[in-house]
Amino acid sequence: MLPLLQLVAHIGGKIDKSETMWMLLEFDESTRADELQVVAKGNGDIEELKTKLRDDAPAFGYIRVPMANDDLSQRIKFVLISWCGPNTKIMRRAKLGVQKGELKKVIDNFSIEVPADDTSDINANDILLQLKKAGGANYDRQASNY
Repeated sequence: MLPLLQLVAHIGGKIDKSETMWMLLEFDESTRADELQVVAKGNGDIEELKTKLRDDAPAFGYIRVPMANDDLSQRIKFVLISWCGPNTKIMRRAKLGVQKGELKKVIDNFSIEVPADDTSDINANDILLQLKKAGGANYDRQASNY
C-alpha cells in the first residue's frame, strides 16, 4: 500500500495548486493487496463528490475548501472524508482503522476529518462551520452563529 500512498500524497499535495477541488480514493478490489487508487476527481463542490460514493465500498475523499472571513483573509482548507458505505463487507470494514491510519501518515494536510456512513453525514454547511471553528481567529464573529 505504501508506494501508491506516496503517489496519492503527491497528487494530494498538488491539489492546492490546480483547479481540482476534490479527489476520491477507493481500494482496488481486483487485488487483495489493499491498494488505494484515485477513482475520481473533480472541479465541483462537496455535493459533486457525494455522487461518486458507493454504498458497498469504503472510500476517502480529499476536498479543497476556499474560505474567507473578509476580502483580505482568503485561505484554503482541506477536509478528509472517511466513507464507509452501509453495505461495505465486514472484513473490509474491520481493516479500515489501520488503513486510515496509514493514509493519514501520507495525507496529513487537512483541517478536519469527517467520518461518514451515510451521505447525510456529509453536509457542506456543517463542514464549513467546523472549518471556521477549527480555523482560529474568526473576524466575522458577529455574523456567525457559533
